[in-house]
Order: sequence, then structure tokens, then C-alpha cells
Amino acid sequence: MKRPILLLFGLITCLLFGCASQQSKPSVDLTPYFHDSHFTPVSSLASPEELFELPPEAIAELKRAQQRSNKYQQQSKSMVHEWLANYINADDGGFKYADNVTRTASETFNDREGNCLSLVVLTAALAEAVDVKVEFQDIGIPPIWDKQGGFYLVNGHINLVLLPQEKGNVFNLSTRSIQIDFLPERAMQGYNKQRVNKSTVISMFYNNLAAEALVAGDYDKAYSLLKLALNEQSHFLPALNTLAVLYRYKGMNREAEALYRYALTVSPEDMNALNNYAIMLAAQDRLEEWADVHRVLELARIRNPYYYYGMAQQAYLDRQYQDALAWYKRAIAKADYRHEFYFGLSRTYWVTGDEKRAQQNLQKALSLTKDERNKQRYQSKLQAMRSH
Repeated sequence: MKRPILLLFGLITCLLFGCASQQSKPSVDLTPYFHDSHFTPVSSLASPEELFELPPEAIAELKRAQQRSNKYQQQSKSMVHEWLANYINADDGGFKYADNVTRTASETFNDREGNCLSLVVLTAALAEAVDVKVEFQDIGIPPIWDKQGGFYLVNGHINLVLLPQEKGNVFNLSTRSIQIDFLPERAMQGYNKQRVNKSTVISMFYNNLAAEALVAGDYDKAYSLLKLALNEQSHFLPALNTLAVLYRYKGMNREAEALYRYALTVSPEDMNALNNYAIMLAAQDRLEEWADVHRVLELARIRNPYYYYGMAQQAYLDRQYQDALAWYKRAIAKADYRHEFYFGLSRTYWVTGDEKRAQQNLQKALSLTKDERNKQRYQSKLQAMRSH
């Protein structure tokens, strides 16, 4: 009998879904959910500090490039973030996106390429070396599916913003900050962004590595990495979910179920945990319990405005504009206070030729957003529409 395929939600080739709301939750003792006796310890794993560590020669190269820049010679300290953005994207020594494995900052610097999480970690390390502050952003793109081995993987996306430094170490959060994104072909400006802290990024990183090890069949390494992820943030749902999947592949069904149940106390409508828990119950022919979980799963899906928003975004990318309009309207019916829903509706009306509704909905998006960068962007687009 074939082993059932598991849906490993939360794992990413680029990044995991880490909600900003998770950051304020207190740490929890997960000792009852760890089962070291089933695994062989793995040493020589990078510490959280080592993930962002650059070798001395890399820092020296960065400083030399900075000194060689004619623009840098004429700019104030507050403009260093602009120089760094150009350095990262430079054709003669910049860094390229490569959808493969997750690497530390040092490894990515040497290879000159990495997946989006690797490149974000590298950029943060480079920024620290030249005293530039950053903000990490989890981008709410529609789920992108991939299959590796016996797993279905859900891909997400992360980027970061370089912040200008003013005199007196006061940081200007205006439009002069620069967003660094290594997937420019995606219309990232249309997606919701949530700031996440460095601790979340570290948990994401270890969870990525753990998922890669799990796909490769290295269960001991996956377990050690997941402990690192959860020691960083005990409430990080993607890592809890990945650990439960690992337990299932080790035949530890009781331990997996306990972990799913715990994850659902952290977030009762977490789609990832609900889906994987339902799969486990179905595989065990516990159909009544499966029906109960599946009912919660479906209710969570239809109540979530971002489910409809994600469908709308995907329809827009597929140029199914009438479908996109319908999905955006359903999202707004669930949450008429979200500016990004109206922005999506606006750009869809625009490409269908309905300029009046496009402007009306963009004006609505502008009135709802509190973010200065979004305000500037919406105002610019609205001005362009009116002068069209």
C-alpha cells in the first residue's frame, strides 16, 4: 500500500507564511511535543547569528565597492541605502534569484545567487555592515504549488525595505525608503504586505532548511532544524506543521496528532494544520472526525476574505478579468475596509476599459490606507489615470 501524499503547507522554496500578529505571543514550553529519543542529534548546524554572518573578506569587498563609488563620495550618510540598493542589483557583481536551496548570508554571497529568503538574509547582512536599517515584509501572494518527492509544497514570498538614516540616528520612513525584491516580474505592489521581525525570519529560515531535509529523507536533520525554528519562536505555525508532518513520516501518528491539536489551539482556523490533520484522519479511516475537521476547514476558507482576494489575484494574473472582478467584489463583501481589495478592483476595471470605476476604486483604496508608501503610490496612479 502506497504511503499517502501529505500536503506540507507552510513550507517554501522562497519563504513561509509568518503573520505579524504571531510576534506578540508569549513563548511556550514545547518540551512535551519534542521527542528526542526518536531521532539522532545533528551537530554543526548554523546558529541564528551565523545565518546573517558574513566573512571578513566579504565585508572588505563591500567597503571597497562603497569607497569606489563616485556617487557615494558626493552623498550624505542618509543616502547609503540607495548605494546599497544599486550594489545589490548591479550587473557586475550583483546577486541573482535562483529557485533552489536556502543558503546562509555567507553562502549566498559566495555563490552570488539564492532563493528569495536567502537573498533577503544576505541583503540584511550587507545592510548591517554599512549601518543601514531594514524592515522585513511577508508578501501575501496567492499560494504557488510545487511538488517534491512525496510532498506538495506551498511557496510564499518575502522581501525587505532599506531605510534611510538621518542625522541623529533618526530614521525616515518616507518614500525615500527602498524596497528590495528579487522577483520583479510579479506585480508585488498589488499584494498585501505584513512586517515581520528578524526572529520570524530566522524561524522561517530553519523551517525552510527542515523542509528541504524532510524532502531529502534526512529526518534527523529536519528534526534538529525544527527545534531551532521553534526555540526561536514557539508559536511559529509553519514549523509546528512541518514537525507534525515529520512525525507522520516517522510513523509517530499519536505525536503528530498532539501537535496538530496544539497548533489549532494557537490558531483554530489555521488552514495548514486543518488540512494536514484532515488528511491524517482520512488515512486512518476516522471519517466522523475527518468530517468535523473538514467542516471547520471549509468554514474558515469561506469566511476568510483573503481566500477570495487570492483567487482574484490569480485570476488577474491569468488575465481572466471578469472572474477577477467577481472575486475582488466577494473579498470586499467580507472586508470592505481593506485598501488592497479596492486597488485590485481598480486595476482590473482599468484593463477592462472602465476608467470611471477604476478611478473610483483607487480613490477608495487611497482613503483607506494608512501607509505613507501606499498613499504615494495610489496618488501617483490616480494622477496618471486622470491625465490619461
